[in-house]
Amino acid sequence: MQRGNKRKFGREKKQRKALYKALVTSLIEHGKIKTTEAKAKSLAPVLDKLIKRAIKNDAVARKYISELINVGTAKKLTSEIGPKLKDRKGGYTRITKLGQRRSDGAPMALIEFTS
Repeated sequence: MQRGNKRKFGREKKQRKALYKALVTSLIEHGKIKTTEAKAKSLAPVLDKLIKRAIKNDAVARKYISELINVGTAKKLTSEIGPKLKDRKGGYTRITKLGQRRSDGAPMALIEFTS
């Protein structure tokens, strides 16, 4: 299932890249995060590409991952999460809708790794 599109979130390219980096780092560290539905849907393809590289776990893949996220998080991705998801052929993330946020009514979602 192809998810996400090229959402801009009212940000410039560098700001979007920093947003994705922060979301990916949080998801890897905590296992699941609560965010808006649009951000979760846009994050899924970015994270799937990183996990595919983590499953390969060769020198080129580790370098690519380390360029996008910090070293400690990259190490956790390649050593813990990659081997756990090695048998799957895709669909490494699950998005669960949570309803609307109380303050502004934004649709919220929970994104997590599949087991």
